[in-house]
Amino acid sequence: MEPYATADQVWAGGLIFARVGALLLTLPGIGESYVPPRIRLSLALLISLVLWPVVVGSLPGLPATIGGMAGWVLREVAIGLMIGTMLRIFTSALATAGEIVSLQTTLSFAQTANPLSGQQNTTIASFLMLFGTVLVFATNTHHLFIAGLVGSYEIIAPAKPLIMADFTEMAVKTVGDSFLLGVQLAAPVIVFALIFNLASGLVARVMPAFQIFFAAAPLSVILGLSIFALSLGVMGTVFIDRFRALARVFAAGAGGIAGG
Repeated sequence: MEPYATADQVWAGGLIFARVGALLLTLPGIGESYVPPRIRLSLALLISLVLWPVVVGSLPGLPATIGGMAGWVLREVAIGLMIGTMLRIFTSALATAGEIVSLQTTLSFAQTANPLSGQQNTTIASFLMLFGTVLVFATNTHHLFIAGLVGSYEIIAPAKPLIMADFTEMAVKTVGDSFLLGVQLAAPVIVFALIFNLASGLVARVMPAFQIFFAAAPLSVILGLSIFALSLGVMGTVFIDRFRALARVFAAGAGGIAGG
């Protein structure tokens, strides 16, 4: 055994690092702006070293030209970015649910800085995004990210052609599922707001002299937030189950590589 790495070994490690580093750049919880770049790079290097003996058999040999090397590296970076982006898109379901809840409880004007995106969002949307990130790590869902990295070399093997049509179709489906899930998570508050507004309109119709807005506004906030708090546990359970199902799409191929 040589005391140093050969050119083929360095090449294989570089390809793994390209895919892993690109994935961690966009991964929810790890790829956020508040995570120092040194931490992300160190984690990507560590995961690459761990995955090297597992996936090295599916990697191509060292190309003879610089152009060939650049092409392979760009391909692996693109795969990592696409996988991480799809996982991040799905987490936007929580932001959608938060915006809907804020709208239905008349709290859309309450804006706060979202530490995950670095942008202004409604307070409830920012809370739900943080809540979802905590759930991912509290339920060990981040373990599926590692399995998904291994499985991605079976599903999207470097030796096979990169089929962009399948990625595009999955990305479009993920966007649709994310928006649908956001509406479903906010469904209890939507139903409450519909009934409450109908009741308020009926009272205003029956008693025109009564200033219904001054009585309905605080009740809408208090009751809406109460229903939101009561349904928070169910929202977290549904979200994490759906998120794990998406991560398992890539983790399903891990058994094939481990067996090989």
